[in-house]
Amino acid sequence: MEQLKWFEREFTQPTDPRLLPSLLERLLGTAARLEEKLATIAPEWHTTRVDGTWTIQENVGHLVDLEPLWLGRLEDIVEGKAELRPTDLNNEATTRAGHNDAPLAALLRSFRQQRLRTVQRLQELPGDVLNRSALHPRMGTPMRPADLFLFVAEHDDHHLARISALTRQLAAAGHVASPSASSPAHA
Repeated sequence: MEQLKWFEREFTQPTDPRLLPSLLERLLGTAARLEEKLATIAPEWHTTRVDGTWTIQENVGHLVDLEPLWLGRLEDIVEGKAELRPTDLNNEATTRAGHNDAPLAALLRSFRQQRLRTVQRLQELPGDVLNRSALHPRMGTPMRPADLFLFVAEHDDHHLARISALTRQLAAAGHVASPSASSPAHA
């Protein structure tokens, strides 16, 4: 099953701000879903490159790398800026970060801590901010906090699905998983 490329996705429909509590749960749950998924994948597969794309561990690192962007974009909305801060569309930070050399447990811990900070900031928002918006720089779409964090939740799920696809590709290519494949990735 082919996955839609991230930059082909469109977010043109506004998200009802009353969905934010559900989105907060989804956002908080990403760390646990990520940890659970990685616990079932052979550790040697975490840094195995498939077809020149990011490894499983680099996908995790990418989520870590982008968390400050999400929080910064929220602050852009809070501050009443007209446009959300841009990102590097080539993802050079992730490509150069050396995530395959970092301990996976450290990446997962960093993601969990940063995400918790982002969610706490969202929970602190005064009600009037929920209807403020700023333009997404790539798509030109106005985004309120609920729109932005639906985008973030979808981005999380995109990378979780990518990790699953990489795992299937590694298995289909005959990569042998060690018996420790079921040990927790964060142990």
